[in-house]
Amino acid sequence: MSPSPEKNGTKRGYVIPIGGAEERTGSMTVLRKFVKLCGGRKARIAIIPTASSLSDTGEKYIEIFKKIGASDAVSLTINERVEAGRQDYLDALERADGIFITGGNQLRLSTILGGTRVAQTIRRRNAAGVHVAGTSAGAAIMAEHMIAGGLTGTIPLANGVNLAPGLGLTNSLLIDQHFIQRDRLGRLLTAISYNPFMMGVGIDEDTAIFISPGQVFEVVGSGAVTVIDPIDLSYSSMSRASKKEALSLLDLKLHILSKGCHFDIHERKPYPPGKSRL
Repeated sequence: MSPSPEKNGTKRGYVIPIGGAEERTGSMTVLRKFVKLCGGRKARIAIIPTASSLSDTGEKYIEIFKKIGASDAVSLTINERVEAGRQDYLDALERADGIFITGGNQLRLSTILGGTRVAQTIRRRNAAGVHVAGTSAGAAIMAEHMIAGGLTGTIPLANGVNLAPGLGLTNSLLIDQHFIQRDRLGRLLTAISYNPFMMGVGIDEDTAIFISPGQVFEVVGSGAVTVIDPIDLSYSSMSRASKKEALSLLDLKLHILSKGCHFDIHERKPYPPGKSRL
């Protein structure tokens, strides 16, 4: 699934995957940058708390966004697929300057939202210039392919990951979250081995990548981002590996980017702070 096409010369909005556990008090660097991007004191934020099993998740983010300075925030409580067609929810997405997808269980997101009018509207609104951020599960679902689960550890194993369709806001990246904190290098490597067209992006907690319309992202937050680029992969044992067998993946590129670093997705090139192509 490719991102929805831009129309009438309009630049698409930013796509902002957050690694989870972002600061919600104090500096709130990631969330503040998102609100500023959406218009600051004029920003209208639509929150989708579907991934969470907690009934107050949406209300907590309303409080946070208003505290930061957004003019309006509304939570779209979608717990069943039938609710993803409600006209008042679709209208809220049409009015929003930014859309925020909370964390929780990413399979709740994909099974409840997948193929619905809400999912279609998110894609279309992003193509029309609306910025879409998601934390934890909300980050995972942004890509064309979503990591739905997998094994922990640094070694890629033949059965180390489960994939499901995502929203398709990017089809160049495969995103994993809580990356260092939950030891997820192995499952991201396994996911990339299925089709080395995509780059793997592992995002630490309280860290985000702000992907621009020009397909250059900036790292924001207190952690790091791991980029796995398989463009020069010369050998993979995935097609012949047995269940639970460690994989061989030769000539991968790996980059570690912290705050202020940039990465050009088209050129597949990292930049240190102050030397961006953004």
